[in-house]
Amino acid sequence: MAFRSLRKLYSLDTLDTRFTIPATATPKEALEEANVDPAKPGPVQSGRSKGDSSAESVQPSRWNTPEFYFYYFVFLTAIPSMCKSVHDVSRESHPNYSHFAPLLSNGWVPGRKVDNSDAQYSGFRQNMPYLFAIVLLHPILRKAYDSFWRADTYAQVRPFNGGDGQLTQGLTSAAAADARLEQRISFDVGFAILFIGALHGFSVLKIFAILYINYSIAKKVPRSYMPAVTWGFNIGIMFANELCRGYSYASILGAFLPSTSGPEKEQPRANLGTMLDQYGGLMSRWEVLFNFTVLRLISFNLDYYWSLNSRGNSPVEVRPYSLLSPDKANGIKKKQLDPSNLSERDRISIPAKATDFSFRNYFAYALYSPLFLTGPIVTFNDYMSQLRYRPHSITTKRTTLYAIRFIICLLVMEIMIHYMYMVAIFKAKPDWNQYTPFQLSMLGFFNLKHIWLKLLLPWRFFRLWALLDGIDPPENMVRCMSDNYSVMAFWRGWHRSFNKWSVRYLYIPLGGSAFPGAWGKARGIFNYLAVFTFIAIWHDIQLRLLMWGWLVTLFVVPELIASMLFPARKWKNNPNTYRVICGVGAVANILMLMAANLVGFALGLDGLDGLVKGIVGSYSGLAFFWAACGALFVGSQVMFEVREQEKREGVKMKC
Repeated sequence: MAFRSLRKLYSLDTLDTRFTIPATATPKEALEEANVDPAKPGPVQSGRSKGDSSAESVQPSRWNTPEFYFYYFVFLTAIPSMCKSVHDVSRESHPNYSHFAPLLSNGWVPGRKVDNSDAQYSGFRQNMPYLFAIVLLHPILRKAYDSFWRADTYAQVRPFNGGDGQLTQGLTSAAAADARLEQRISFDVGFAILFIGALHGFSVLKIFAILYINYSIAKKVPRSYMPAVTWGFNIGIMFANELCRGYSYASILGAFLPSTSGPEKEQPRANLGTMLDQYGGLMSRWEVLFNFTVLRLISFNLDYYWSLNSRGNSPVEVRPYSLLSPDKANGIKKKQLDPSNLSERDRISIPAKATDFSFRNYFAYALYSPLFLTGPIVTFNDYMSQLRYRPHSITTKRTTLYAIRFIICLLVMEIMIHYMYMVAIFKAKPDWNQYTPFQLSMLGFFNLKHIWLKLLLPWRFFRLWALLDGIDPPENMVRCMSDNYSVMAFWRGWHRSFNKWSVRYLYIPLGGSAFPGAWGKARGIFNYLAVFTFIAIWHDIQLRLLMWGWLVTLFVVPELIASMLFPARKWKNNPNTYRVICGVGAVANILMLMAANLVGFALGLDGLDGLVKGIVGSYSGLAFFWAACGALFVGSQVMFEVREQEKREGVKMKC
């Protein structure tokens, strides 16, 4: 029973139902038939029928083979050794302890300091009590609002089953959905103003101004120029926010208003802008996380632009069937989709109603409180659809299990930063000669683990808040950081909602990779480069992040070449040989992924250069390097089998 509960807790369905039902499947039927039971896999989860020939390519299980018993032994010996190596260099007895000790602070684990030196995670960690309070308060306020101001809304609209039951039911359901949207929007707008005001103080005026300019671009710029102007404006805003550091009121108003100067010894000169700057809210640096809002601004404008091509042809539009003959009415209804049971792909691709593209709805979407700070990203079309109809994927049981997984991840992070001080060690830049090649590599590895967890925790926290509020955004972290061997799959699975956003609004409009021949491959690589350049700029305008984006693009090339030289179809009769070849390629990919992410998010090129020289600069280091490659090969074989097991259970993921 305990094992069954553990499997359920860590099932893909608990993480996100998008992983167990196809993007094109209607969620209600798929979830009901799958019965949400990982112990009873079925073809419904993958969207394939039992007779689907693709199921024949699934390999038999290898979990209970001598080969995998050896892999289990490697795991049982390697993982504790990896953790112990970082713990050993974090002890007070280590010669370099005095270098990074000032970066440590008192922790809640008795007798242990805590490495809270990462500014990004430290901000989230320190504000966590307030965030939990808001998450508990938000649904209470919504229920109170609905109780007092819900006259003649969706709560009172009921389907009517009469002589023309289908017609009346369709019309009343649409009215109920519109009423639900209006009710939620009215609350979201009010709460957003209070929430953003508390966060950023008088800086909300700057945010409102940016929102209004972007909305004006969508509505007033000539249609043919609107996408280019939208991209130019929003990329320009990211640069301007960084260069001007949020546009202080003192500098803006100083050019127009007279300044009052104190005694000559006091250099600062005050004006009205200085007074406004003093009330910056809980997060005075509003521009730091505004890039997430930029993605929503682009989404609204481009969804509106594409909606202009499909006006009057919506497959979910409710039509007056009573004006048609029964045969014609039935014919139209068969072609239409059920708006309360749309697949994820339909929610994203089917344009919202023309009336939905109003400033009020745009304001509520751009500043939706649960997803405002860090996402995950939901497109405007999807947001409007979910406001009308609560997603079938949201259940109390699934949300509870998701919350438990979040708490477990939080505890793992807390234990790690109380016993492993790799972040402080890299910040202090001590004498690297005091570390063995194994210790150096593990410091780099667990630094990446820290990066993964510090991003996962905020994303899952705010997604949990959205789930509690009745909105189901995509899960951002698909797999554990250590469960990735493909550069392309890693790109799809890390910050998944941003990846889906990039594909829809940037990669596909550029042409994607659907080009024939060698020139087509080159064009596809160029599109990758353009996408990752934008992603790097979006993260932060720094050279090391541009290098990260270019390195990821560069590392895609060997994988594309290898897939051309070793196509899977040619190795159907030699699956074990092909698995070994893929394992060798996976080792190279993992090393490249680690290098790219260490450059972009931890060490930079100089830091990586020192780390690599410390590892391979001696014979013992080279011996360790090849042993590490062997361990990575073992890990890749387990990753392959995990994905084969998912296929056996009817789930086929692209990451």
